[in-house]
Amino acid sequence: MNPQITSTQTGASEAASPTYPVGSDKVQVRNIGVLTSGGDAPGMNAAIRAVVRSALNYGLNVYGIYRGYHGLWRGDIQPLNGRSVSERLQRGGTFLMTARSETFKTPEGVAKGIAMAKVFNLDALVIIGGDGSIRGARDLALMGMPVVCIPGTIDNDVACTDYTIGYDTAMNTAMEAIDKLRDTASSHERCSVIEVMGREAGYIALNVGISCGAEVVLIPEQPHDFNRDVIKRLLECRNRGKTHYIVVTAEGAGSAVDIAYRIEEKTGISARATILGHLQRGGSPSARDRQMASIMGVRAVEILRSGQLNRIVAYKNGDVTDVDLLEGLKMTKTISMDAIRDSLIIAL
Repeated sequence: MNPQITSTQTGASEAASPTYPVGSDKVQVRNIGVLTSGGDAPGMNAAIRAVVRSALNYGLNVYGIYRGYHGLWRGDIQPLNGRSVSERLQRGGTFLMTARSETFKTPEGVAKGIAMAKVFNLDALVIIGGDGSIRGARDLALMGMPVVCIPGTIDNDVACTDYTIGYDTAMNTAMEAIDKLRDTASSHERCSVIEVMGREAGYIALNVGISCGAEVVLIPEQPHDFNRDVIKRLLECRNRGKTHYIVVTAEGAGSAVDIAYRIEEKTGISARATILGHLQRGGSPSARDRQMASIMGVRAVEILRSGQLNRIVAYKNGDVTDVDLLEGLKMTKTISMDAIRDSLIIAL
């Protein structure tokens, strides 16, 4: 779990929300389609594997939809069996592949996707992906296609769940890279500025920064004053006797290249920038991601069997549960100010 994360639901005073078509929650599910959408995340293959084998255990048919929503409306759909997902558990990425789809962003594209699902007699879809993918699932549900979503994104920014598939592996990948960079930073008495993924969310940056003892952590959720929060802090560390420094920035909080240049220009401390980029998405998933993906995959199939359609599988307070799709998308998630304060205290 991540105690730094809190989730809240927006107030009920909002304008009337859209609702699912009448009868869409009465579908008897026999044929399931599964797809991965958006950015790939370690553990997606484990989730697919769990969906397939759990469905087969209950006598259901499973179809793999290749290349996400793009493949859905194009009919890139094939049946899967137990052997289809053999030797997938330990592999990163997604063997179903993923792709952006401009067509699916339109109502006409969503309708095309539903029409193609009917061609293959799919009764419901299991969709594995992040916030954008879940919003795509909402569009399908509002047009009558039953769905269940599994949150999979390294950013951990799906509001209705404390944890998303791929987050743990991405943090460990970043942590290992920063540990190596600290070795060379200490040898040369340098400042290493590392940019991690997180255009709108700073969960990776904050937690990796704490794990690596970074002197400075910059995240999108917390505006910063460069002179106060970066320059002054590094100089205070130097004046206490430190000879090398780590700055971790989420991509949405600043460019590592720009930050390194400004540090060296203002302080004279030799600074080097490293952008970890898509390195964080790859690699064999951690034990935690494999386990969570597997449990969430089984839960998704159990939800479909129970008749509770249009749900998001979620990890809340130590339990795997589920929430209504529309309600889940109304929720918000923020980083605790206490976690930000703690990162500053222990890095001096």
